[in-house]
Amino acid sequence: MSDLQIVPVNDQAGRRAFVDYAFSHYANDPNWVPPLKGEAVGMITPGKNAWLTHADQQLFLAKRDGKVVGRISAHIDRLALEQPPEQGFGPGTGFWGYFDAADEATGKALIASAEEWLRSKGMTRAIGPVSASIWEEPGLLIQGHDHPPTVMMGHQDARYQAWIEGLGYTKAKDVFTYDLDVTHGFPPLVNRIVEMGEKNARINIRKVDKSKFDREAAIILGILNDAWSDNWGFVPLTDPEVEEVGKKLKPIVFEDLIYIAEVEGEPVAFMITLPDLNEPLKPLKGSLLPFGWAKLLLWLRKPRARTMRVPLMGVVKRLQASRLASQLAFMMIEYSRRAAVARYGAQRGEIGWILEDNQGMVAIADTIESKVNKLYRIYEKQL
Repeated sequence: MSDLQIVPVNDQAGRRAFVDYAFSHYANDPNWVPPLKGEAVGMITPGKNAWLTHADQQLFLAKRDGKVVGRISAHIDRLALEQPPEQGFGPGTGFWGYFDAADEATGKALIASAEEWLRSKGMTRAIGPVSASIWEEPGLLIQGHDHPPTVMMGHQDARYQAWIEGLGYTKAKDVFTYDLDVTHGFPPLVNRIVEMGEKNARINIRKVDKSKFDREAAIILGILNDAWSDNWGFVPLTDPEVEEVGKKLKPIVFEDLIYIAEVEGEPVAFMITLPDLNEPLKPLKGSLLPFGWAKLLLWLRKPRARTMRVPLMGVVKRLQASRLASQLAFMMIEYSRRAAVARYGAQRGEIGWILEDNQGMVAIADTIESKVNKLYRIYEKQL
């Protein structure tokens, strides 16, 4: 076997090669969804990803005979270092992600390089894969390789689990996505809870107002950072990150799919539902040229999506142990379901990711008779 080289990436050409490797690695995987290359390069480019304003990142490529045969990112999130250790991160915690490799030897060499970089920065513990923020694509796909991921979820080579565990990594946390048929409505219990909520004059479930996008985003951010603040792996989203994500998601934000719940006029909960952008993206093979942009624009004007994804839902912390919290959740889920089926042709929904020990969300997922369709595992190791 020819000598393997692990080389750091520090320029735009290297970042393009970093993104390109995934396209060659998954070229024959029918369930991998190619991202738009320009968008993917931007995610790892300083100045184009607001997350990098509070994170340090080093990309690496593996090369053999001049050919790229693997990639990995090592990164440190300074906000994660400030979190309480009992919530999963905290001082000394570094990360690696964007991991792909042609073979086990290459994979082990890449992870070793990421670990060494983290040690050189004073880290004592590695968590991975997290690509790259916990809010983006956390975890390695363990179950669910037989169908494509929905928008903003990852898909990885099934061989990686054995490679990573062979290096001494153990489970830190599992996260799930849940699948459900949305065409037939929910069980009678859920319908009764929704009907009772509709009779409660204190409750108002409203659609977001896209003409006041910045105001609505600020409301959702406030609820999110409060609702998730005690969760494992929580790192607060910053205002620049919310602004950047808002700009990217605005084309697929539809008012009848995103709800804010108010109690006596106070916003206390929200739910975001998105049409699965991966459905129109997959045939574009990572490029908007020559005609991909026109196809995507037509889809965005009148989207029809078989699948809807609920990436985020939250209820303010002071209500989380109450029956009201579940009632608000069921009401928002039902209203989104109705719109998704009637206006967008949806047949299935996907909820997640959800932490394995988030009892409230797991109970809601069970009550609406959804089933786990993908399991992602986040690993850890002392350095």
